[in-house]
Amino acid sequence: MLLHEDLTEQIIGAAIEVHKNLGPGLLESAYEACLSHELCGLGLSFTRQQPMAISYKGMVLDAGYRLDLVIEEKVLLELKAVDKVDPIHEAQLMTYMRLSGLRVGLLINFNVLSLHTGIKRRVL
Repeated sequence: MLLHEDLTEQIIGAAIEVHKNLGPGLLESAYEACLSHELCGLGLSFTRQQPMAISYKGMVLDAGYRLDLVIEEKVLLELKAVDKVDPIHEAQLMTYMRLSGLRVGLLINFNVLSLHTGIKRRVL
């Protein structure tokens, strides 16, 4: 069984519902707002645009980074609305997971015809 498998299945189902209703072509912020609505409907706790400090050489620095969505304090969602997910987007997710201490992350790109092709699940 995958780590937090039931939770990630619920999140993916909610993202598919959003994509089914909106389709591709909107801004990331629109998908985030609608996905938040779906997550509320599922009774899941989450934070939007959670600040993430960076620890550097023993200092904690506010560098202005924000985590798109953190679900149940277990799963990090990095949302995109781009033509193509590049390796740097996956690296960004992994770095955010490492810095935040979250072990499971979903990279969801809504700018695709079928959302199944726009989802990547990663575990640290």
